[in-house]
Amino acid sequence: MATVNFTGAVDRELLKRAKIIAAKTDTSVNALFNAELRYLVETFEAAEAVGNQNYRSLLDFSLGRVDDRATMTALGVDSEEDLFLLMAQAHLPMPRLPAATTQRMVDELNALTA
Repeated sequence: MATVNFTGAVDRELLKRAKIIAAKTDTSVNALFNAELRYLVETFEAAEAVGNQNYRSLLDFSLGRVDDRATMTALGVDSEEDLFLLMAQAHLPMPRLPAATTQRMVDELNALTA
């Protein structure tokens, strides 16, 4: 299989953590990246080949393009637990809230105890 070099950007702290994992598992960051990207592409293509849009819905949610309610509606699930299980089964990370949103939530919780 032919390989090609490409340029990408990654968060410095994430790269540092990836290097630690690579060292601990006696592999390279490149091998970790290729394995994850291959899984994502092959799973997406397999779902698309059979007309299943569920993986696309989960990927859109993981990337923060749609919220949990819209994703649950699209998938026909009625609990956040089911959504979490589907994300885990699809091998996709849960989306992260923007730092400002997270800080606002922390501030609101702190205000409740004041």
